[in-house]
Amino acid sequence: MVELEKEVLPLPPRYRFRDLLLGDWQTDDRVQVEFYVNENTFKERLKLFFIKNQRSSLRVRMFNFALKVLSCLLYIVRVLLDNPQEGRQDWKLIIWVDRPLPLWGLQVLVAFISFSETMLLVYLSYKGNVWEQVLRVPFILEMISAVPFMITVILPSFRNLFIPVFLNCWLAKHALENMINDLHRAIQRTHSAMFNQVVILISTLVCLMFTCICGIQHLERAGNNLTLFDSLYFCVVTFSTVGFGDVTPQIWPSQLLVVIMIFVALIVLPIQFEQLAFLWMERQKSGGNYSRYRAQTEKHVVLCVSCLKIDLLMDFLNEFFAHPRLQDYYVVILCPAEMDVQVRRVLHVPLWAQRVIYLQGSALKDQDLMRAKMDDAEACFILSNRFEVDRIAADHQTILRAWAVKDFAPNCPLYVQILKPENKFHVKFADHVVCEEEFKYAMLALNCVCPGTSTLITLLIHSSRGQEGGACSADQWHRTYRRCSANEVHHIRLEESKFFGEYQGKSFTFASFHAHKKYGVCLIGVRRLDTTNILLNPGPCHIMGASDTCFYINISKEENSAFVRGQREPSWGGSGGNARGVHQTIYHGLTRLPVHSIIASMGTVAIDLQDSSDKMSGANTLALPAMGDSAEERRHSIAPVLELVDGVNNPTFDLLGDQSEDEGGEEGKEDSDKDESAHWWVKGYPLNSPYIGSSPTLCHLLQEKMPFCCLRMDKACHHTLFEDARSYGFKNKLIIVSAESAGNGLYNFIVPLRAYYRPRKELNPIVLLLEGIPEADFLEAICWFPMVFYTVGSIDNLDSLLRCGVTFADTMVVVDKESSMIAEEDYMADAKTIVNVQTLFRLFPALSIITELTHPANMRFMQFKVKDHYSLALSKLEKKEREKGSNLVFMFRLPFAAGKVFSVSMLDTLLYQSFVKDYMISIARLLLGLDSMPGSGFLCAMKITEDDLWIRTYGRLYQKLCSSNGDIPIGIYRTEAHKLPVSESQVSITVEDYEDTREPREPLLSRTGAHRNSTSSEPVSTSSHSSDHPLLRRKSMQWARRLSRKGGRNSSAAKGGPGSAAERISQQRLTLFRRSERQELNALVRTRMKHLGLSPTGFNGMTDQGNRLSYILINPSPDTRLELHDVVYLIRPDPLSLVPNQGSNRKCSAGLSESHRFDTQDSTHL
Repeated sequence: MVELEKEVLPLPPRYRFRDLLLGDWQTDDRVQVEFYVNENTFKERLKLFFIKNQRSSLRVRMFNFALKVLSCLLYIVRVLLDNPQEGRQDWKLIIWVDRPLPLWGLQVLVAFISFSETMLLVYLSYKGNVWEQVLRVPFILEMISAVPFMITVILPSFRNLFIPVFLNCWLAKHALENMINDLHRAIQRTHSAMFNQVVILISTLVCLMFTCICGIQHLERAGNNLTLFDSLYFCVVTFSTVGFGDVTPQIWPSQLLVVIMIFVALIVLPIQFEQLAFLWMERQKSGGNYSRYRAQTEKHVVLCVSCLKIDLLMDFLNEFFAHPRLQDYYVVILCPAEMDVQVRRVLHVPLWAQRVIYLQGSALKDQDLMRAKMDDAEACFILSNRFEVDRIAADHQTILRAWAVKDFAPNCPLYVQILKPENKFHVKFADHVVCEEEFKYAMLALNCVCPGTSTLITLLIHSSRGQEGGACSADQWHRTYRRCSANEVHHIRLEESKFFGEYQGKSFTFASFHAHKKYGVCLIGVRRLDTTNILLNPGPCHIMGASDTCFYINISKEENSAFVRGQREPSWGGSGGNARGVHQTIYHGLTRLPVHSIIASMGTVAIDLQDSSDKMSGANTLALPAMGDSAEERRHSIAPVLELVDGVNNPTFDLLGDQSEDEGGEEGKEDSDKDESAHWWVKGYPLNSPYIGSSPTLCHLLQEKMPFCCLRMDKACHHTLFEDARSYGFKNKLIIVSAESAGNGLYNFIVPLRAYYRPRKELNPIVLLLEGIPEADFLEAICWFPMVFYTVGSIDNLDSLLRCGVTFADTMVVVDKESSMIAEEDYMADAKTIVNVQTLFRLFPALSIITELTHPANMRFMQFKVKDHYSLALSKLEKKEREKGSNLVFMFRLPFAAGKVFSVSMLDTLLYQSFVKDYMISIARLLLGLDSMPGSGFLCAMKITEDDLWIRTYGRLYQKLCSSNGDIPIGIYRTEAHKLPVSESQVSITVEDYEDTREPREPLLSRTGAHRNSTSSEPVSTSSHSSDHPLLRRKSMQWARRLSRKGGRNSSAAKGGPGSAAERISQQRLTLFRRSERQELNALVRTRMKHLGLSPTGFNGMTDQGNRLSYILINPSPDTRLELHDVVYLIRPDPLSLVPNQGSNRKCSAGLSESHRFDTQDSTHL
């Protein structure tokens, strides 16, 4: 250690501590280096001031422009002071003029300054070629107008020499052009070529006129001695091609000048006008700018799209301007593509020309965002291009646009549409985000268990006044459907509400029922003041507070409603139970609204408090109350809706068990014992999500995940030997989803169908029909869900359909293929999907097919029938609605009204409407099951059976559901038997009957013989009898007579001789002719099933639903009559919210018995 210390050398003297403190050592070793020394020279500093620096060069050019204008003004003053001799022609007057001494001094000073500045700029701009600077036109003009004045200083005799100072106007024009360029650079605004060209054109015209005026006036000093005004008059008359001839030049120099100026004008002006016209056309394409003044005084929103189609534009404009408070807004469209012909034609319509401004530009450029005044915009809508070949690339473009807008205008609200769910978290910062595939698959999933959900949501998110289709429609369902379609979701604060203000301190179900009974509005949810979470039907334990925000369904919001007090107030408690002698109460609704909102007279519901503990007689019906001594009087009584519920008698709620077993009694336990696989099911949150940002939902899961090999239904493995759907022995029918690939959005199709609140015994097996084997991460996400399988095949292959179990399916969901969304011809993107669905409709008429289309206009081809006169009438109605500018031109199409067809473009209005109603996206996600908020209810359905018809009206059903289960009904899905002429595929046509196909035919409801030619979807007992249809009866008689004649001829021929091969062939040929198309299709399906080794015993291809129509009634009036097979949409309270909470201050009273617990399946019939 000592040796090491000895080897350390001492520090040099310059690194001593004293030197370090004093800093003397730095001066010895450090050298200062200067950079850009070449810019420190005197010439470079002058160049920086006069040329390079934007602001200083702008000041120099403004000074130069002022000098040139001053010199022109001094020339005019000299002309006005000049008084040449009249009456004689003297050429000296052209060379010599009278210039006063003070005026001469000013002109010399101006000329000296201009000459000095010009020489300095020539010196600073010199780059080695002096002739390039000397031969420039501005330099030559400067020398002509400045050098002679400087010579007159040296030679006083030349002081009155004529000098063409008026040519400085061209130098002023040149200085003005440079000044405008520097001005744009100095204030950092977008360079406007259009503005520059207009300035150049105007300055050119002024310079031509000024030069001609001054030149003619000076030359005519030797002639007519014209004044400046006379010369101005002559030039205007000449250049305007009027030519009065009262003032004309007299000497040849002035005449030559006029000729020269006319030729110059004919050459220069057309060039200027051509450039101006070209820039004007380019401006029309690019759209110009949205002025800063307008942005500060007017309100506008910006729509950013990569490709603007006419359908997208009209959907946005119709929905955006449907709200009254948005009528004064302007829409600025920012699109990188050039405006197409259809969009240009629409934007020229006066209705939109004053409201819509089209700018061609990119959201990634700050200059274009500045043109659109994004920082002053009220909102920015960024839409993805769903017609892009690569949808992921389209999302990436949307993400970059959103980032660019947020970077440029951080305070501008963003409304973003994204296509793929895995890209959603990139735009999480946006104020409102709609993921297309999330909503699409969740909506299609609910369509399978709650029919018509897609139409229900579409009608709720579209603005309508219920005036579509006209008030004088011939069909009753048109008028009813039209009125109910006007219902939308509105909100209001409870303490400010006339609808709900009187229910402060009451339970939610009490407020919902009585508001619907009194005003016809449907209260569906609330939001507390201290939270941003919306709760749909929080249940009877929720007490309405004054600060609560109420969300309700009605035709118009309360602020736009008028109230007319009825003859008597409706009572809350109700009276005792004589149904025969009930009092009538008239409800006067909103008189300024359509008829639908006017609540008609409705009998007060008889209420019996003692019936509140009666048990429901069945799982799928609303049971009749028990009959006591006065059975006839108490039979139709309904329990009241309590104002306050002190407690719920639900002490135990097993999250791991199934409520259908707990509440279904012994029958439910026996059913569960039969299904051994049910013991392997649990309730929990999915362990693996295929993408980031999916909302956690409590679902039915398997205790152990299923091996990947077992997920494929059409192939056996060493775990499972089944190869088809029949071998599995499912109790419920299948739900088949046909998709091109296993995208992450399919996860949102499975989750709503496996949610914890759906009873286990009602879960349908899900089969995914994919064109390729899904990836491992997708299989890892779905392997925890029970009864979820996939097969590999295509929808256009009959063998693939049969292998995936289409004959055992209840619903077939056909998802639009991403690869077919692009077509050379508009609306041809759906061609393959439509033809495939039509084939399915022909092969399996009993199958419920739900189809997704790219273009809503193509839904008229769904289940197309050539001779369907009713569809032709609906097509004419749709055209009329399109001419009126309706938001829902397709609403009366039968596939859309029945919820059998859906287009993802219908979801665009959800994003547009969220600008006015910022809660619409949250409510739609809660309804579709995409979000599961604690305490919020869920959407389900209940089917009206014969045992439920004692309820009679929708208002009584509302009370029954609120008092028993706490459910809130929001609408009805109604199906009616429609007496329509059927197509040729449903009626057998023989060779001799071909001439009768010109007339529409009715289906044969009863037919005897070896085969049936048609089969109705309704039983014979409920269908119309043949005697009610004269045309059907006449056709039946004609066919019977023809068949009898054929039979007589055949029998006589058989009797005349022994049977032969020719006769057998004739009989077979006649049998084939008589066979209907329906029977041929059935034979084809059965043959393919036998070929594949599948049993055709369960296949019934004769059932047809073609003569039915279905439609949706949103929030019908309380006196609406219930009909058999109606499906009622319900918002059911969250069962988890009823789990006992020890810290809760409010507990439910024992007034409700166990039969009125909030089960999840007892009143659901799907």
